[in-house]
Amino acid sequence: MTWHLRRSRILGAVRAGAMAIPLAVALAGCDMSLGNLSERATDEWTHTYPLKAGGEVHIANTNGRVDIEGVDGSTVEVHAERIAKGSTEAAARELLPRIVIKEDATPDRVSVETEKMSGIMIGASSEVRFHVRAPRNAVFTITNTNGLISLKDVSGKVSAHTTNGGVRGSGLSGGVDARTTNGGVVIDLASVGPDKIYLGTVNGGVTLGLPETAKADVLATCTNGGINVSGLKMEVSEQSRRRIEGKMNGGGTSIELSTVNGGVRLRPRSTAGQDATHEP
Repeated sequence: MTWHLRRSRILGAVRAGAMAIPLAVALAGCDMSLGNLSERATDEWTHTYPLKAGGEVHIANTNGRVDIEGVDGSTVEVHAERIAKGSTEAAARELLPRIVIKEDATPDRVSVETEKMSGIMIGASSEVRFHVRAPRNAVFTITNTNGLISLKDVSGKVSAHTTNGGVRGSGLSGGVDARTTNGGVVIDLASVGPDKIYLGTVNGGVTLGLPETAKADVLATCTNGGINVSGLKMEVSEQSRRRIEGKMNGGGTSIELSTVNGGVRLRPRSTAGQDATHEP
C-alpha cells in the first residue's frame, strides 16, 4: 500500500468521525421511535387548584394534545393522561415513570408542565394528554411542541403556541395570540373586545370567524396561497392576491392574520365555528 493511499484512508476516517460527533450531539434528547410500538402503559390523575379572578393558567406540553374548556367558578381542574409506548410491555412500563409532570400552583397562577426527557429513546415514545377546565375569565398561556391546542368558551386573554400541530378555538371573546409552524389555525370569536387578535402559521391555513357586528381593523397576508373574505362587510383600503387591509363597521380592534404556505379565510362566526370544533 502506498503512502498516498494510507494517507487518503486515514483522512477519510477522520472526516467520518468528525461528522459522527455533531450527529450524536444533535440526536441527544430526541425520541427515535423505531420499530413497531404496539405495547403501551398508561396512568392518569386529576388535580384541582383554586385560582383568583383573572389569574393565569399555564400549561406546557411536549407530545400530546391540550384541551382547554372555560367554565364558571374559581377552580382549575387538570386531568392528565400519561402514555408510554414500547416494542414490549416491559419497555412501556419502564418508560412510564420517566414521564414527569411538574406542578407549581399559587392563588394567582397555576402552572403544569411536562418535563423534557434527557437522552435518546430508541424503540419507545411518550405522550401526555391534558384536559383542563378552568374559570373562563382566566388568562391562558398554552405551549406545545407536538400536538393540537384546543380552546372552548374562554373569555380571558389567550396565548396558544405550538410547533407541530394546529390551534383550534371556539366561543372565544378575549384577546388571542395563536401561532404554529406546521399546522392550521382556526378560531371562532363569540365577540371582539379591545385586545389584539393575531393568528399565524408557516405551513397551514388560517381561518377566523367573526360576528358580523364586530368593529375591527383587519390585516390579512400570505405568501403562497390566497385570501378569501366572505359573508362579512369590510371597507377595503388595500387589496391584492396576497394582502387585504380594511375596516369592519368603522374599525376598532386590531386583527392580523398571517401565513406563508396556505390560505387565509375570514368568515361569519357561524361557519368558522364548525371548523373550530371539528376534530383533526
